Amino acid sequence: MTLFAPVQPADFNFRMPEGAAPVACVDVGGTKVAVSVADHRGIRGRVAEPTARQGGVDALGQQVLRMVGESCRLADVSPDALSAVGVASCGPFVMNQGLVELAAPNICGGLAGKARGLPNDWTSAVLEAPLRAAFRQVRIENDGIAALEAERRWGALQGLSHCAYLTWSTGIGMGLCVDGHVLRGKNGNAGHAGHMFVSDNNEALCGCGNVGDLEGLVAGNAVARRFAAQGYPDSATLLTAARAGEAAAVEIVDDLCRIMGRAIYNLVVTLDLQCISMGGSVFWHHRDYLLPRLQSHVSGKLPALTQDFTLVPAGLQDRVGDYGALALVA
Repeated sequence: MTLFAPVQPADFNFRMPEGAAPVACVDVGGTKVAVSVADHRGIRGRVAEPTARQGGVDALGQQVLRMVGESCRLADVSPDALSAVGVASCGPFVMNQGLVELAAPNICGGLAGKARGLPNDWTSAVLEAPLRAAFRQVRIENDGIAALEAERRWGALQGLSHCAYLTWSTGIGMGLCVDGHVLRGKNGNAGHAGHMFVSDNNEALCGCGNVGDLEGLVAGNAVARRFAAQGYPDSATLLTAARAGEAAAVEIVDDLCRIMGRAIYNLVVTLDLQCISMGGSVFWHHRDYLLPRLQSHVSGKLPALTQDFTLVPAGLQDRVGDYGALALVA
């Protein structure tokens, strides 16, 4: 299989066509929200801050609205001049009178209850309504789908019709493409395979309320909850220790890779994929260590379905979230 050479973000100076109206690009994650503006001068005015988790159920939507205004101010663009706002957001999504709200496990504390430790009792967070009231055109997609579109347009998945994007970060998210068609599902939630069960381990509470699903076991926030008592308060500490050869850390990371590797294998054989590109903070900063371990759980198993499959780092590197939002409206 031949992959197109991905565009490197350091060399990718995206610009809208001369005379095209500017657009706003919003990346909503479980940890942070980032907003920038794109026009014929490039991508500018980036602002980022922790994701709102306190206040009324519209706190997140109001945060995004405020940050769009701040980004426009920094970019010297009037908010009234924006032709569209693209939002790449963690999910799942629920629809309220046709508008997207987030039932996001790492934002909404009312899903798993007090044991999850989030400072609210939301079962969904308002997102689309305040944006629709302020802007002419708004497109919201799951961040896995948005990143998939960006990777297919500019990154490591160019030219591929059977592929996926997978983020290993605060949570686990995916975007799926089969026969050249991006899969969305009835509410735009296709790709939420982070909530599949791939292990008999049932000790870990996921923010969605499941116990022992993929995200509950291996996501960045799960590492902190599961292994802090063993001296690994976050994924960076754990992976640094594993790379240094610390036996306890190596054993934990190998188990995490076994669980994530099973999920990747399941996607490959279910959808008959050519390639998956991976990003996200947990994976990206230790990709050289993690990638061969993950690939080993796919290679050699049922060769008729796996022998032409490749797992690669995201071509858009650690900017894939920003470009995902851009791909929705550019």
